[in-house]
Amino acid sequence: MMAHASYACRPDDSRGRLHPEPGGETRGPRDIFQRDRDRIIHSIAFRRLRHKTQVFIAPDGDHYRVRLTHSLEVAQIGRTIARALGLNEDLTEALCLAHDIGHPPFGHAGEDALEVTLADAGGFDHNAHCLRILMLLESPYPRFPGLNLSWDMLEGLAKHNGPVTRPNWAMQELDVLFPLELESWPSLEAQVAAIADDIAYDNHDIDDGLRAGMLSLDQICEVPIVRHGWDKVRARYPDIEEGRLHRELVRDQIGVMVNDVIETSRANIAESGVESVSDVRAAGRALIGFSPEIEAQEQELTRFMYANLYLHESQLAEAQRARAIITGLFSAYRDGPEKMGGVWSNADAMAEPLRSRHIADYIAGMTDRFAERQYEAIYGALPKI
Repeated sequence: MMAHASYACRPDDSRGRLHPEPGGETRGPRDIFQRDRDRIIHSIAFRRLRHKTQVFIAPDGDHYRVRLTHSLEVAQIGRTIARALGLNEDLTEALCLAHDIGHPPFGHAGEDALEVTLADAGGFDHNAHCLRILMLLESPYPRFPGLNLSWDMLEGLAKHNGPVTRPNWAMQELDVLFPLELESWPSLEAQVAAIADDIAYDNHDIDDGLRAGMLSLDQICEVPIVRHGWDKVRARYPDIEEGRLHRELVRDQIGVMVNDVIETSRANIAESGVESVSDVRAAGRALIGFSPEIEAQEQELTRFMYANLYLHESQLAEAQRARAIITGLFSAYRDGPEKMGGVWSNADAMAEPLRSRHIADYIAGMTDRFAERQYEAIYGALPKI
């Protein structure tokens, strides 16, 4: 086993779990972070990610990425960076696998719709909802709610994008339950998970966009970092048909970004003088990141992807349909909670804002396909846009 750096999270130093688990730690020789990872992998919420939108809403093709495959790719990138920096790979992997569990059906279109429907009930945020699922809603254990993940894991999920200065109602409730020091910076493992997410979607979304015919190689080569990468790939394989080199381009770009993060982060860590996890949390800034040059190029790539893929005309039409489905379901369940069935139908006895939040919990847990089926069952057909 590779020795961890002094500023890495260590299982033996973990702040533990909210609920004691006497006798439960005998299920195999795993430390607390390895158990966290395994609890994520075995969770229903994680399995549902296979039918939740990444880029394309309810995609028909089997080869497009969904939240599940995206999360696996983020974990692979995260582990690579963590290993190179002497961080805890297991905690990093667990954070990467769990980071998108709070997404509702239909991706950001679904999140926007829930934010609107919950406007008078505190709004909706997928990151806070991720913790809500893991701490309260998914409860496979007989003696406590949630998955009872370690403090270190929950803190990393809450703050992987940096300190939370304006927590919404869901994050506030969870922070009272198990204080996560929202105002400080997260561990380096959490910072790695955040940048691994950026690297994965920056590059894999290019692959899916090309596959779908919504992007062309000429288009994406307008972005300097892509143009530079494509020229190098073409020089290596001058006789290979262009279409076979698209994924080589994506692999190369991931390598460039990962290597840059590792080199830049090492320098940041050394310059900061941090020697412990506590030092990291008090550093006052992110220590894991791109160099200024690659950061500028990555931001340019992100702007290009929004303009040419995420906000593509066909994507906007599908997003409009998705928002109509979410809004329609919320309205139907608000007027007739029995339509949700099971324990969810007890919303009828709840006062606001709990009633609306309860309904949103149910909808947010749906996959794209289940949401469509439920809408059709209630209204007879999907909305026409």
